[in-house]
Formats: sequence, C-alpha cells, structure tokens
Amino acid sequence: MHAIVIEDKQLVLREVPDPEAGDGEVVIDVTAAGVNRADVSQRQGFYPPPPGASPYPGLECAGVISAVGPGVTGRHVGERVSALLAGGGYAKKVAVPAGQLLPVPAGLSLTESAALPEVACTVWSNVVDRDRLRQGRTLLVHGGGSGIGTFAIQLGKALGATVIATARANKHEALRALGADLLIDYTTDDFVTATRELNGRGADVILDIVGAKYLSRNIEALAPNGRISVIGMQGGRKAELDLGQLMAKRGSVSSTSLRARPAGDKARIVAAVARDVWPLVEAGAVKPVIHTTMPLAEAARAHELMESSDHLGKILLTA
Repeated sequence: MHAIVIEDKQLVLREVPDPEAGDGEVVIDVTAAGVNRADVSQRQGFYPPPPGASPYPGLECAGVISAVGPGVTGRHVGERVSALLAGGGYAKKVAVPAGQLLPVPAGLSLTESAALPEVACTVWSNVVDRDRLRQGRTLLVHGGGSGIGTFAIQLGKALGATVIATARANKHEALRALGADLLIDYTTDDFVTATRELNGRGADVILDIVGAKYLSRNIEALAPNGRISVIGMQGGRKAELDLGQLMAKRGSVSSTSLRARPAGDKARIVAAVARDVWPLVEAGAVKPVIHTTMPLAEAARAHELMESSDHLGKILLTA
C-alpha cells in the first residue's frame, strides 16, 4: 500500500507493507483521514507515536473494513466505519483495535465522518467526562476556529451551556453561526476581562490548546470551582503556577493526551461518544465542519495550511 512517512521532518508518499489485523483488530481501507495539530508535532519530532502504534501520522479516519482479526466479534468485512487511531491514518490501509471503531452517523458520508473521531473523543473526554459541563454552565474554548474548537462550540451549545470562544476576527461570523455566545479576538482583546464581564463570575470549564502562555490568565478567567483542561501546548510547555490563585478559586487544572491512553480507556471513551454524541450528530445539533479536502499525496500542503491557522474546522486527506 501507499502511506505518508516522515523523513527528515518532511512528509513523503511511499510504498510500504500492508498492515495485518492482529488479535482484536480490524483493517480499514481508508477513504479519508483527519489532519490534526498532533500530526504536525509528530512530523517536527515532538510527539512520537506510543509503543506498538503505526509510525505513520494520522489519528482518525473513516473507511471500509477489509479484514477482521482473531477475537473480533460483531464486525464484518465491508462494514463502513470511522475510527480513533494511535497513528497510521495517512495511508491506504490501517489496522485498529475493534474497540476504537465508531459507526458512520446517519446522514454523513464516509469522508465527512472522518472529521469526527479525534475531536469528538477529545472534547467529550475532557469537557463532559472529566469537567462535567452541563446545562447552565459556561464554557470557554480557546482556538475556536480549529477542528477541536468548532466541535466544542457545538457540543457545548447542545448541552445547554453558554459558550465563549477565542479566535481571529475573520472567523467570528462562522463561529457565531455554530452557536458561540461570545467571540473574543485574542489578537486584540483580553479574554479574561471579556469572560468575566459576560456573567460576572468567569468560565466553569476552559478547554485550552495553548498551554503555558495562557495558564495564569486561564486561572484568572476561571469561575469558582471551575476546571481547566489543557490539551495542547502551542504556547509552550512550562509556566509558573500560582497555587494560591488556583486555591482561591477552588479550581483544578488537568492536562491530558488521548493518543497515549490505554486501549481499554480509549474503548470506553469511544463507546460513550457513540452513545452520547452520535445522536446529536444524527439530529444535526453537531456537525463536522470541514475546511477542505486534499489528496493523500498533498499531506505536506495540508500541514502548511494547519500551521498557518488560516483554516476553519477540519482539514481532511482523501486516500
């Protein structure tokens, strides 16, 4: 098969051995794969795949099952699925544990469904499972124009929360249409002041892709008993934490990575997303936001677009 491999921090299309379905796995003939910021970090040498994972980038895909390994039940060749991956999505075929498969939501094409697994599992596991966002709470989403951001805005609104998002001004109209109640241009405005002025208390849940640069200000923007989930480090890895400031809010900060979680943990998250989120997708309350699709061979150009942050929503590669 053909896959995108990383050579000297460059993405190159090469012919590689076909994957085989191991115990508890299926092989998917990939129709499309999502491009994520983590893939860029992997290409740059900062985010290696976990032990045993495919060396090729790509954390989500959709396609058709072409082989079923030993120990797999309830799956069959020819079944249309999407999948959460530990790697390998930038390829014609990928092996994946059966517990990380998701159905293709009714009304979506295979290509459209490739935009969902990574963002849905990341947002649900942090915002809902860990941080307990629910009706009447306030959610602050950093990077509102990203794939994560566009999904989090919609899920927050579907859960009945007030949603605040930071993004460049040229993305505000589109994000307002997705349900954001307040948009903040992070290049010119202070998100701490704007967040606190909205409700007088701050955000109950903050979903942050920036990291160190925003840590102190996130605590300032946090409501009493609020929770901060850091899922990215675009603004650096290390920052000074004022424990007194956090303690005064009775707040908490967590930092998570979905990719390296044990297979059983991923399977639990995937099952919960299928149960709790997919009905919202099928009802049209949450939908994939796709900026563009590109052929697999143009993965390098897709990364250039990702790094520019000029996109809105997901970038997909079609195999």
